[in-house]
Amino acid sequence: MKKIILFLILISFQSYSQTNKFTGTWGSEKCKDCKKQYVFTITMAQSNYMISGTAEVTSDSKELNSGVLDVTGYVYPLGDTAQIKLINKDGSSSSAVLVVEDNVIQFRKRGGSDLVPKDLIIKKLHE
Repeated sequence: MKKIILFLILISFQSYSQTNKFTGTWGSEKCKDCKKQYVFTITMAQSNYMISGTAEVTSDSKELNSGVLDVTGYVYPLGDTAQIKLINKDGSSSSAVLVVEDNVIQFRKRGGSDLVPKDLIIKKLHE
């Protein structure tokens, strides 16, 4: 009986750890409360604890456009937080932390070049 309970607990931990909460296309609305008008879109695929994908900042102002950024990173063990790195085609990079909750991601820039906005709330657009 103890072996069966232990087995069921291990299965539940394994199934919890394999939920890919960051997979999909996420985006922000136009920033209405700030002076810069931009749209941030990120498409990610999560495989266990690794993340890869692309991101882009588009704007009416040409200096705010980032072009396509490569996204790489990893998910922390509980699956709600991820650390990503965004790399421009020129080699400049920026790092950010993502926290997912109720199909909304809080995007917080940690350091690097000014490729992306500092703080954003992005919503899931589609899988």
